[in-house]
Amino acid sequence: MSEKKARTRERILRAASAALLQRGPVEPGVGEVMGAAGLTVGGFYAHFDSKDALMLEAFRQLLGHRRSLLAQVDSDLPAAQKRALLAAFYLSRKHRDTPDDGCPLPSTVGEIARLPEAFRQALAEHVELMVAHLSATPEDASEVLADMALMVGGVALARALGPSELSDRVLRSAKAAIV
Repeated sequence: MSEKKARTRERILRAASAALLQRGPVEPGVGEVMGAAGLTVGGFYAHFDSKDALMLEAFRQLLGHRRSLLAQVDSDLPAAQKRALLAAFYLSRKHRDTPDDGCPLPSTVGEIARLPEAFRQALAEHVELMVAHLSATPEDASEVLADMALMVGGVALARALGPSELSDRVLRSAKAAIV
């Protein structure tokens, strides 16, 4: 792939990632994504086979980015402290109020069941990698899964409620259940 084509592909992926974070993988159209990338729709198929292929790659990249952020947490911290630190950030007003720079799961999990199997596979791989990273022992895996479900559900509900006292209570309650 030429350097120019690779740069163009990355522009398209950045635009798709932004659209996915804002509205999920189903709603944004190819025209919208290409327009946001400063390109015409005609060039789309030179880079991706389909909209699903584009959104899947954007989804995978976003999940990988989230894992890379987690990898920056001190590896010497006990697993419970890592989870508490993750919950403190994830279940924050800042994360709730900046979905354009956050985790893609709150805006996508409701739609993944209706998308091609590859989306579920990407999600399963991400969950397994997160569990492995956050578990000190195999017995911790159930607690990590419960924490992840509470965090994603808590942020999804808090975002749906918008910045409000009830939304803040959702975040605090979810965080208290983990910490």
